[in-house]
Order: sequence, then C-alpha cells, then structure tokens
Amino acid sequence: MNERNPTVTEADLHAFADGLLPADDHARLEAWLAENPEQADLISTWRTQNADIKALFAPYAISKEGDRELVSPRVPASVPAEPSRPLRWLPMAAASLAIFLVGAAAGHFGPPLLTQPDPRLAAIEALPRQAQSAFVVYASDVRHPVEVGADQEAHLATWLGKRMNVASLKVPSLSTLGFQLVGGRLLPINGTPGALFMYENATGQRLTVLVGSNKENTTTSFRFTSVGTVETFYWIDGKLGYAVTGEISRDMLRRVADECYKQFSS
Repeated sequence: MNERNPTVTEADLHAFADGLLPADDHARLEAWLAENPEQADLISTWRTQNADIKALFAPYAISKEGDRELVSPRVPASVPAEPSRPLRWLPMAAASLAIFLVGAAAGHFGPPLLTQPDPRLAAIEALPRQAQSAFVVYASDVRHPVEVGADQEAHLATWLGKRMNVASLKVPSLSTLGFQLVGGRLLPINGTPGALFMYENATGQRLTVLVGSNKENTTTSFRFTSVGTVETFYWIDGKLGYAVTGEISRDMLRRVADECYKQFSS
C-alpha cells in the first residue's frame, strides 16, 4: 500500500507491470505513476526481472492443452462469484509459477553448481594471482627488488633449483626482447618453494617470471588474466607452473611468455 495514495495497492502495481489491468484502471495507474517516479522505477525493475525469468526458462517451457485450467479459479455453482477486478488472481499465480520454475531449475542444475570445485583447477587459478601479487610487491621496489642479483645468475639458478627440487632450473634470457635480468628471489607458491625472476628494459619497465611446483602434474595451454593494468600469461607444464607478469602491452607479454616457454622446455 502506498501511503500517498491508499487506493493504489501493491497488487495493482504488479497487475500493471504484468499488463493485466483493465484499460480504465491501466490509464488511471499510468497517470498516478507519472507523479510517483519511485514506483515507476520499481515497476520497470519488475518488468526486467520478468523478462529475465522468461528468457532463462524459455528452453524448458512446454505448454499443453488444459494448462490454463490448472490455475483457473473454480467457484461452486451455488455460490455467486464475488465481484472483483477481472484476472486479479493472475499475478499471484504467475508468482507461484515463477517460484516453482526457480525451484525446478535448482533441482535440475543445482547438483553440478553445488559440487565442490576441482582442487586441480583451484591450484592452476591460484598461480596467476600469486604472480600478480609478487609483481605488485617487488617490481616497484627500488633498492631491494631481488635477493640475488644478475651478477650471480649461476648461483641463483642452483640455489632456487635446489630449494624447488628441480635438477636444472633455467633462468630465461630475454635480451633479444630488450629485457635484462635484474635478479631473483625465493617465494612461497601454493605452500612450497618457488622462484621469481625479475627483468627490466632500457626504459625502466619491469616484468617478472614466476616458477612454482604443480602437485597435480597437469598440463595447460597459455592462459591470460589481468587485474587493472597488471597482465599475466601463465601455463602449466607437468610438475611446474609458470607465469609472466608485467604492466606492458599484451603482445609483448605474449612474446616474453613464448620465449620463456621455449627455454624452459628445451
């Protein structure tokens, strides 16, 4: 019930939204809504919801003869019909039907949606998030971006490889793409030791290459994700996962990822 006009009820508003009011009542309510924009916006929202529900369940809608009779009011012959606005019951029936359809859809689609996520997928998707976090934290550091500098590249590869239990961990060379090694550091990745290599070009742009253990021993193709201006290409190859991250063009980042893939795989 609207306090400003007690003659307009919520049922009237629903009937108007559903196009079920008689012509006279429709015109009266249309004029009232022109003076009550908040209620007009509410009706617009209801109509959008109705359209979305219809679109969602359209593939499952199967009509049969006699369906209308299932929701038609039955009045005993000995009892005169109560005078009321025609079809006023339809909004309630439509609401009940919508609730039924939503429940049916939950029963049909619910089990897959409620199933626990695949832990392998969770581990793969965690890799780019950790790579992006590491880039944001360390790439902006001026004095201590790495633990071991590029002048100790051989030691860096041996140290990180030993911590990760990787016999011959490679430090990619990206000089052909204009990026020189700054150095690297040890990082915890998915609860195990991982490696982060940092590179910088002549203009001071930095990017990182992250390498982490992959307990699930799966393999994926290149995947891309971004958070704001931070872009990441990542992939899984057997027992290791890789992620290249930077605030550079996506094309250049892909070229870096391609080059790293070739060197890590050789």
